[in-house]
Amino acid sequence: MDERAVDLKISRREFLLKSLPLAGAAVGANVLAVAAGWAMHRWKVPRLFSSLWPADNPYVREARWWRVACAGVQCTLCPFQCFLPEGQRGICRVRLNQGGRLVTLVWGHPVSVHVDPIEKKPVFHLLPGSPIYSLAAVGCSLRCSFCQNWAISQTFPEEAENTTLVPYDLGLFSASGGRVMARLEQKEIAFLSPQDIVAFAKKTFCRSIAYTYSEPIVFYEYVYASARLAKEAGLKNVMVSCGYINPEPLAEAAPYFDVIKIDLKGFNENFYRKIVGGQLKFVLQTLVELKKRGVFTEIVNLVVPALNDDLGEIRLMCRWVKENLGRDVPLFFSRFHPDYRLENLPATPVETLDKARQTALAEGLHYVYIGNTPGHPGENTYCPTCGNVLIRRYGYAVLENKIGSSGLCPYDGTRIPGIWS
Repeated sequence: MDERAVDLKISRREFLLKSLPLAGAAVGANVLAVAAGWAMHRWKVPRLFSSLWPADNPYVREARWWRVACAGVQCTLCPFQCFLPEGQRGICRVRLNQGGRLVTLVWGHPVSVHVDPIEKKPVFHLLPGSPIYSLAAVGCSLRCSFCQNWAISQTFPEEAENTTLVPYDLGLFSASGGRVMARLEQKEIAFLSPQDIVAFAKKTFCRSIAYTYSEPIVFYEYVYASARLAKEAGLKNVMVSCGYINPEPLAEAAPYFDVIKIDLKGFNENFYRKIVGGQLKFVLQTLVELKKRGVFTEIVNLVVPALNDDLGEIRLMCRWVKENLGRDVPLFFSRFHPDYRLENLPATPVETLDKARQTALAEGLHYVYIGNTPGHPGENTYCPTCGNVLIRRYGYAVLENKIGSSGLCPYDGTRIPGIWS
């Protein structure tokens, strides 16, 4: 036998003999960890963050979509599937393991509430020209370098102001010349319940509610409760989202939403990983699920110079939309403005947006828009059959609407997909 082989065999035997105690210790440590995790779940101890988030804090509610896992909990709301030991938060910053249960930290605590034109979302195929009650809590599951609402999406709930200015009524009063004017009444509040959201939306003459600005999926419980009440009250619901959600919670929420607008930030996995902090495949999965469940969907692609403006990728994206979602899904190409971590980049040239729109139309999509470019013809809705302008827009203003409540083109009778009344 070769001498080197004998030496090697001996050294392996010695190694195994020395490693057995270490392996036994590792197994013992794992058993103790599992036992500790079970005990924390069973008796809800210890509450390491009880001083920061006490049990009577009105913003703290038990979350939906989680399970006990080893010595902690696992959130099952979004594809990150965050595993959280006691006292740890998810990547979204607003979901916490508190005493062996997952809680949300932002129930009833919006940081931004406004009455907006619905075109600002942007949503173009739901009640054009109508006001929409819009709100957001802090937090987001992604880390977009170009985020234009980073001050609320990339922050912690304890960093938010204690109160928020909230519109609660639209007061009418007489003005000179016999005119009737309206004043939006607002007040500072520390807690906004789902019941108040619905009541204030109706008092401000909004026909719909938008969960927007940051990422509504991460404050799922608050959105879900509010959307259910709004639906019962006859209001429409709109979610403006990055689409980073697992199929099961999406299936639970989908019946309460009339429109879900998805930010499809690019069509390249490398771009999603490096610039967005997620994976494209999960957003595409969400879009397919929405189609399957019959939820009207609009898509926005923010075109960022040198990062996701390749016309070849845009063509592939448009082709995927047509083949998987259909020709009638509204698609926006929006203009990027320097912000957050990409202030070094220029604004998107309008020429780039024009080329993207022409590419989408050439691929057979029927409703292709250009956003963040007031006065551009790409803001208008055209009949895909006769080519006439049906809704003429300037920025967030609707100048002319020929569709009306019928949903039909008045020139040739083509049915225009959307919710018009």
